Amino acid sequence: MHAPGLTNILLILLVVLVFFGGRGKLSGIMTDLAQGIKGFKKGLQDEDVKTDEAKRVEEAKTIDATVVNKETTNS
Repeated sequence: MHAPGLTNILLILLVVLVFFGGRGKLSGIMTDLAQGIKGFKKGLQDEDVKTDEAKRVEEAKTIDATVVNKETTNS
């Protein structure tokens, strides 16, 4: 067997720092990731609601009217 190289040792140290670094860095990373996912899902739901509201607004702008011919009203 050969001894681990410098890059292997640095990689192991990085993993140890992430898992056991001060003040629960791993839990902080996971919390940020979860909040990002929740925000993304909420953004997708908000987009669907906005498109439904836009359809209702377009329908609300419809005007019903009857056309009156001037020749018939002047007689």
